[in-house]
Amino acid sequence: MNKYRSHNCAELSEKEIDKIVYISGWLHRKRDHGNLLFIDLRDHYGITQCVIENNNKFFTVLEKSKPESVLKIKGKVVRRASGTENVELKTGKIEISIETLEVLSNAKELPMPVFGEKEYPEDIRLKYRFLDLRREEMHKNIILRSKVISFIREELLKLGFLEFQTPILTSSSPEGARDFLVPSRLNPGKFYALPQAPQQFKQLIMISGFDKYFQIAPCFRDEDARADRSPGEFYQLDLEMSFVEQEDVFSVVEKLMINLFKKFSSKKIINDAFPRISYENAMMKYGTDKPDLRNPLIIFEITDLFNREDIKFDIFKKLVKSGSIVRAIITKNTKDKPRSFFDNIDKWAKEQGASGLAYFTLEKDGGIIGKGPVGKFFSEEALKELIKICDAEIGDSVFLACGKKKEVEQLLSLARDKIANDLNIINKDQFSFCWIVDYPMYEYDEKLKKIIFSHNPFSMPQGDIKQLNFNKPLNIKAYQYDIVCNGIELSSGAIRNHIPELMYKLFSVAGYTEKEVNDKFSGMINAFSYGAPPHGGIAPGIDRIVMLLADKKNIREVTLFPMNQNAEDLMMQAPSNVSEKQLKELSIKKDIKK
Repeated sequence: MNKYRSHNCAELSEKEIDKIVYISGWLHRKRDHGNLLFIDLRDHYGITQCVIENNNKFFTVLEKSKPESVLKIKGKVVRRASGTENVELKTGKIEISIETLEVLSNAKELPMPVFGEKEYPEDIRLKYRFLDLRREEMHKNIILRSKVISFIREELLKLGFLEFQTPILTSSSPEGARDFLVPSRLNPGKFYALPQAPQQFKQLIMISGFDKYFQIAPCFRDEDARADRSPGEFYQLDLEMSFVEQEDVFSVVEKLMINLFKKFSSKKIINDAFPRISYENAMMKYGTDKPDLRNPLIIFEITDLFNREDIKFDIFKKLVKSGSIVRAIITKNTKDKPRSFFDNIDKWAKEQGASGLAYFTLEKDGGIIGKGPVGKFFSEEALKELIKICDAEIGDSVFLACGKKKEVEQLLSLARDKIANDLNIINKDQFSFCWIVDYPMYEYDEKLKKIIFSHNPFSMPQGDIKQLNFNKPLNIKAYQYDIVCNGIELSSGAIRNHIPELMYKLFSVAGYTEKEVNDKFSGMINAFSYGAPPHGGIAPGIDRIVMLLADKKNIREVTLFPMNQNAEDLMMQAPSNVSEKQLKELSIKKDIKK
């Protein structure tokens, strides 16, 4: 029999009354009643209340023990006094009358308490993450993460997927974020890169003749942190399938996501069949390719309206003539909102770096009028046309933005969320998934003044590949797709290009020579020359999935040992200095300017 416990701290019930048991765990909380001392003992499974009388020789030992000390307690299970039961605990109807006590490990004064869920500064939480993880909510989040990964694994194995592990030390990739580099001792002056994703390896697995692959893959990117992205490393469900089209990938992943979210959350999934929204329509209607479809607000294109003579809004008209666009958000039945509601949104827009958001409300005063700061610049006929374009009604309000296309998209995407939250019209008890499809193969980079890949360079372009017009590359669309849920991108995927000649051509548009393609992707381009099946896949982010299921706004709340905003592990003090001996072995000399 185990010498530390006969039961865990969630097992005991009325069935064990009058039995002698022993349990071990952390001293969660103490309550001193003078002649009686009550403690809650906590382990991974739950909490058991224990009580000791002041005539027990172990009373003073327990009295001096600090919270989070590890104890072994032996005693009799007794029924709690009537009225003192705790219905929220599995063990809430019983307690242990302590006979003997052993201190297995003493705790120092805590830098942060484990009992209670009070918020503490991030640097304290991360430095003492092992304490933070003992807190009930954090503990539950990490258990949820484990269960989610186990469920995903079981579901994919049922579907005939095989789980493989791809290399961690690999070659640097020219695309995507910055690589984390690892110097090679045996090859002085050369470096491995930690994989940003197992992209090339997953495709090589398909070329190797395996039909369906997956892994819970660690990925490494030297990126800045944000709420839904960890700096340094993250995990994704990486999967790839041979002889598939886009719809085959969608079918597998939709079923997996629906089963997963239904199992681990009580929130309603709005659509069992995820809507497909083209990238172009997403940018037009929502200003982003990560739309929150719980938000009913839509963006409308109204640039042409400003060619009318009966609109006297000269600031916008001049901007339109110089190439700017105008788009609008309509809020339903907001005529009774106070002026402060509209002014606050205009003020917020200015805080985002914009010139503001023009606005007015559609009302009837004999005829249709625009009530608000800029409403007077619109004739009744112009307002009727706006109502027709935007499917608006009397009593609705109109928010207007004018500027360059990307600036307007960015502002109205944020404004759409801001206004919806201010109006409290987003149902927080729902999950709304969608596919964003038909991404452009290329985009023009204003900073670099050149055409670059917009998404994944290894994707298959849409259409007859023999008829592609490479003279107009910005018109080429790709079989690339994202899953979005509640405004968070969960994954990117694509049907892959498996034809070497086409890959050379696609990369040449982005400025790569054939030699550069051979040098950078030698393993994959060589493999394509020996018979490659059509294949495709996707890689949903584990961290973001668990973040949604746990209803958390920050990815650090569902990650065991995350870094801080500066990509530092405060607990392990990484990154750290290394010795000159280590650097010499790696043929590295530091040249850091202070």
